[in-house]
Amino acid sequence: MLKYNNLGQMLTVQAQKWKNKPHIYFNKDVYTYAQVEEEANKGARVLKSLGVKKGDRVAILMENCPQYIIALFMIFKTGAAAVPVNNMLKDSEIAYILNDCEAKIVFTSEKFADMTDYLRDNVKSIENIISWGNASFDAIDIKNAGARVSGAPLEYDFGTDDLVFLVYTSGTTGHPKGAMLSHGNLLSDAKSIDDYFHWDPKNKFLLFLPIFHSYTLMTSVFYSTYLGCGIVMLESVMELKTKKFRDILLFKRPRIMLGVPQVYQALIKAPMPKWFIKLLYPIKVHISGGAPLAEETLEEFRNKFGVPILEGYGLSEASPVVSFNTFERQKAGTVGKPLPGIEAKIVDGEDREVPMGEVGELIIKGGNVMKGYWKMPKATDDAIKNGWLFTGDFARIDEDDYITIVDRKKDLIITKGMNVYPREVEDVIKQLPGIDAVAVIGVPLSGRDEMILAYVKPAEGSDVTVKSIKDHLKASIASYKNPKHIYIVDDMPLTATGKVLKRRLKEMVLNGEFKVDK
Repeated sequence: MLKYNNLGQMLTVQAQKWKNKPHIYFNKDVYTYAQVEEEANKGARVLKSLGVKKGDRVAILMENCPQYIIALFMIFKTGAAAVPVNNMLKDSEIAYILNDCEAKIVFTSEKFADMTDYLRDNVKSIENIISWGNASFDAIDIKNAGARVSGAPLEYDFGTDDLVFLVYTSGTTGHPKGAMLSHGNLLSDAKSIDDYFHWDPKNKFLLFLPIFHSYTLMTSVFYSTYLGCGIVMLESVMELKTKKFRDILLFKRPRIMLGVPQVYQALIKAPMPKWFIKLLYPIKVHISGGAPLAEETLEEFRNKFGVPILEGYGLSEASPVVSFNTFERQKAGTVGKPLPGIEAKIVDGEDREVPMGEVGELIIKGGNVMKGYWKMPKATDDAIKNGWLFTGDFARIDEDDYITIVDRKKDLIITKGMNVYPREVEDVIKQLPGIDAVAVIGVPLSGRDEMILAYVKPAEGSDVTVKSIKDHLKASIASYKNPKHIYIVDDMPLTATGKVLKRRLKEMVLNGEFKVDK
């Protein structure tokens, strides 16, 4: 039984319960639960006056800031679906997502002012752009527009089955797909996490990962609000390297930290006196997700800080958290046990369950499984069968129900916790003249995640160079998708039809048959 009918109601109930308890800490600003609720109610009424209704899509293109969280709850309270946009993407990539979801409204900020004219010209569904404060671009100031509007709770004509999120997730089809998540999906996942950990509402969560990522959205925003906790927000992960981070540890005292392996590797290397860790370091729960955690990182972190990192697993299509290790029993190399209410099993290519300990595709079932992919019925049918979500990850489950992820079924690359699908990068490279064949692969790095490599076979007489490819990629796609190294090669393993045998290429790279730089 879920505690709430929708996410808007969740905030209302928590605001009535906690009132003046701090909800969001950001720089010197503090927003109480009551303040966030009032601003969200006012903003929701403004959105409704602009014609936003249940089922409409409202995008958010912003950096980490309190207004991002408030905008989310404004959208939830109208019954519309929020579309968190990866702000690291290029203009054309963002336009694709907004066109695909037919976004009616876009929340944005001064940081993305230069993009607003491009979006108006290239996304025909946009009716209004919204900002906070007097922006340098043409936009509605939501704060000013809501100044004389009631901040009382709204009445809701939507519930657990209604769409609340379109989270665009990478795939292998060349374009991201919109995973449709309902209010019930998010609330179910939050309940599963709570039934597993039973964390105290007195805790504070440290938020520094990009909010647009489903991992951050659930663990650091919704679950913390579900509990009634405070959120200590940083503008970006880069602030972990500054004095500001030390001040936050000392004065804000966050207790729960959600990170990715690279962050924990950085903390291991960061100068931090033993007396500070023992007496003043406040964080007692460290969670890792988004990419595999090396056993070396796990041990070095435990040795330095005296506590483990609890590795978990999830995917956007599952809202996203599926499994976790626990303090009571942690198995290095695994992603823990399925959360309460979530079933998991391993199947073979015929969708038959395999014996315990054998490798196959991980499939899961529960209230957290998405409704499907936006406007992609075939992809939905392929992904969800009889209520089971086929994750596309090869895994095995041991006698204690702990899951070990072995490999990805498809060619998806994970770098710095972000998904990169090779075909998109390959298609961009192929836009250059004189390209005969191209393959983009990811190779594992010791103690890190994956390094992206591109192998390009020029056509006869082509003058394509590594520099020309790099310049083209830099102008065309997000920087985190760019290959670390690009190699011009004379030949690659091909099928009879001329398709690159990526698995064979990867084997050759790992065996030293193709050059690779570290």
